[in-house]
Amino acid sequence: MVEAAIVVALADPTVPGEDQVEIKGSHDSPEKENLLNPGATKFPEVIETTHLTYYERYRAYQDYILGDSKPSEVKNFIAEYLEKVLEPYGWQALWSNDMFEVLVKVTDVETSSHKAVVKLSEPFLYESEAYPLDAEAMESFLEAKKHLVPLQELYVVSDESGEFDQTALAIEHLRFFFLHIWRSWDEDDEDDFDYFVRCCEPRLKLYVLCQDGFGFPAKQAKGPRPSGENVIHVVSNSVTVTLLQSLLREKLNPDCVTQEHVLEFHSDPLLAVNACFEGDVVVICPGHYYVNGYFSIADSIQVEGYGLPDDIVLEKEGKGDAFVACTANCLKISNLKFIQHGATEGILCVRKGQAVLENCVFQCDTTGVVLRTSAKLHMKNCDLYGAKGAGLEIYPSSTCELFGNDIHHCKEGIRIKNFMEELYDVPKITMMNNLIHNHEDYGITLAKFAIHIPKKKIPFAITAQTGDTEQKENPHNNVNENNSELNSDFCEMQNVPPLLIECSSSKCEQAVALNPSDAAECDEVITSELISTSATKREQSRSRLNEMLDAGVIDDIMSQEMFLSIVSNHFKKNGKGSFGIVYS
Repeated sequence: MVEAAIVVALADPTVPGEDQVEIKGSHDSPEKENLLNPGATKFPEVIETTHLTYYERYRAYQDYILGDSKPSEVKNFIAEYLEKVLEPYGWQALWSNDMFEVLVKVTDVETSSHKAVVKLSEPFLYESEAYPLDAEAMESFLEAKKHLVPLQELYVVSDESGEFDQTALAIEHLRFFFLHIWRSWDEDDEDDFDYFVRCCEPRLKLYVLCQDGFGFPAKQAKGPRPSGENVIHVVSNSVTVTLLQSLLREKLNPDCVTQEHVLEFHSDPLLAVNACFEGDVVVICPGHYYVNGYFSIADSIQVEGYGLPDDIVLEKEGKGDAFVACTANCLKISNLKFIQHGATEGILCVRKGQAVLENCVFQCDTTGVVLRTSAKLHMKNCDLYGAKGAGLEIYPSSTCELFGNDIHHCKEGIRIKNFMEELYDVPKITMMNNLIHNHEDYGITLAKFAIHIPKKKIPFAITAQTGDTEQKENPHNNVNENNSELNSDFCEMQNVPPLLIECSSSKCEQAVALNPSDAAECDEVITSELISTSATKREQSRSRLNEMLDAGVIDDIMSQEMFLSIVSNHFKKNGKGSFGIVYS
């Protein structure tokens, strides 16, 4: 076998331009080593397509295969994609499955069923340890199958002309999708959401994560500078005398810095951040900076703009990753505007540690700010918009404090991931004086894993204190406590005020109906999630619940306080309402 790989760039506009395939011997593929006895049968070389990057797969599914399809439309969208890019006949392939491998020739393609019509190639090449078949027996087997085999089981044989490279790539996308993305219950799910955003993107992220080839390389904190000095890094396209005088007067005066601080000047904000040690400060002067790369910050530093955010713009060049990744114990970013294009990751991701964001503007692309498990985020007076997914994504066991932010014009405002309750606590969230508006879906979405079980209705009661609703003309009006009880037959989720609420555990979830096609049943599920955690209402809620659930479930519900405080937030013009719960 030839050890070197031949890289073939695909130029056809119907497939992603960045996609590449490699021509390798079939024995070079680790997925086939268990099926072949090396050296026994000399199969021809196949086009190797398994080493595509996350971004290449992401772009293919988003832009060329799935688009904005609903769950029930996915298979038709895939069939249309295959119709455009597959060569209908004339190519050889290695038909490989758990039983055998055999060389075949494709005579036709049925894209609607994702199958190909094949016949045995000459000479007859076959390999199997458990099912020894000769050409005649294999021919009988094919006749029984009407010569139809799944496209997913075909590996295209390489050709010097490169004529079938796009066919091989399309089959790889099909194979990967049904192996790692598609779930058997997806077609039965509710059909009013974008399948790529809701299911494909998060599952794709989970798979590369598992392959340890996704995201950012781990960056170790440098710690304090060996000399013991703290440095102030000044970033400017050009340093004038006027600018320097202003900095000395307003930022570098004795009230702000000490004589021990050292000044360093940079023209590139990325280089300035990479030069930081623990305790350093980066001051970015007004200007529009194009950043080729991403900020990976592991040390506790401060990055601030000198002026208004709209005057200090950091714009991401290139595609495929997040803009800012934080793993520092405490990172503070203020007075900056971030712009991201063509991304597959969030504009800022707090992977661990804590990030403090104040007076920043985030012009997002795919996802906005992501708060990972056990990390902390304090976000104040920020403007966030433009995400094709969630403006803010909150993972379990995290702590999130939101004060006076404007989160708007995204697919959904805030997505709270509440899953794996056995391993993680619910996130702890504080929300005060935020404006969440003009999202395509819900203002706040609680995402949970669905449990398909027999239906059993449980009428719940909700108690609430104060808050604003989307229907109030005056956003400053509060709900009167005397009229705060909401019964379980309410129909619109947006009528529930954003109050001290919390989510039920998996035990309670198993006791309620989870049929998304039944609106009334869904309302009861949603209602069960919104149990007040106010200390003054706890006993009142407990007395009502006692009539319906056993004590163990009640204690489990009451112990999970997701919203520590949620006061005076305003929800307006969100397509599906203020709150929603989705099951995936």
